Amino acid sequence: MMSASNTEPIKTPFYDFHVAAGAKMVEFAGYWMPIQYQGITAEHLAVRKNIGLFDLTHMGEFEVTGSDALAFLQKTTTNDVAALEVGRIQYSCMTMPDGGIVDDLLVYRLPDRYFLVVNASNMKKDFDWLQSHLFGDAKLTDISPTTALLAIQGPNAEKMMAELTDYDLGSMVYYSCATAKVGGMELLFSRTGYTGEDGLELYIPYDKAEAIWHTVIEAGKKHGLEFIGLGARDSLRLEMKMALYGNDIDETTNPIEAGLSWIVNLDKDFIGKEVVAKAKADKPDRRLVCLELDGRAFPRHGHDILVDGEMAGKVTSGTFSPSLQKPIAMGYVPRSHAKSGSTVEVAIRNKRFPATVVKPPFYKDASHK
Repeated sequence: MMSASNTEPIKTPFYDFHVAAGAKMVEFAGYWMPIQYQGITAEHLAVRKNIGLFDLTHMGEFEVTGSDALAFLQKTTTNDVAALEVGRIQYSCMTMPDGGIVDDLLVYRLPDRYFLVVNASNMKKDFDWLQSHLFGDAKLTDISPTTALLAIQGPNAEKMMAELTDYDLGSMVYYSCATAKVGGMELLFSRTGYTGEDGLELYIPYDKAEAIWHTVIEAGKKHGLEFIGLGARDSLRLEMKMALYGNDIDETTNPIEAGLSWIVNLDKDFIGKEVVAKAKADKPDRRLVCLELDGRAFPRHGHDILVDGEMAGKVTSGTFSPSLQKPIAMGYVPRSHAKSGSTVEVAIRNKRFPATVVKPPFYKDASHK
């Protein structure tokens, strides 16, 4: 398995195109990735209002095959993989024996295999974790080093994708996938995303990546397609209360306190089930909540959250929301202050800003199907 760590950052097949488009490139999870092109706010609003293109080649992709593939995934993930029909996708997570989250991931059910999409920064850890729990006739293969990924996101994503494929996109529901000709080449693609908007994600063999890029760009010209960097991806997902591993969830958090009980099926056995079930039954002492701040604050990961003047939690993600034009944040607060309407304070540069717990998501008008 290829690891991006301890080596020079990897260039995705689209690296030269990003540089030519004026992208600010940064090292992220062992890859050179575009953080922004014309600016995070402009890119963010382009996705909310029209359509944007993301290079997500840094994400990890694994295949699981064999007659015990389902049993293996039932044991290692929290959601009910047995409920997945061919062509459908589920959001899930992997938990440790103590209930902490190894990673969150997508599980695709394909006709002859399962396809997992994991976070870039956790690629090696996830592969090693899964490999260490393999049993019977289940085989795990890392196809990340040969798989490029482009995401087309925004309310006009389907309109643009229709230029690339004859597949009946209208029949594709949210969190489904298909294999069909895209730009004249057979590709796996899905109706998923990390922005809240409608969107299609294309999984592309490296040897087809350059050709697909040119085809996508050409199709996007008349639709006003814009390049989007990782900066806007972060603010877009935050407005939707989509968790970011390493910020909002990690090995010290369990799915219940993180508000992810909806992806936990306690009717099956999985690693960490007993601890997670107890957390659900006992109700966690803290909860991950959405906060809207007063004033022109700029909340960031690590800022203190105060209750009655005492430090009671930390901001896990925060920004000034481009869509809502107000400061927003996520963070863990005591259960007593986790209900909508509860008030806390966030400490930023020796100032305290009042903050109100609000019902997720922050942004209510997203276009996903």
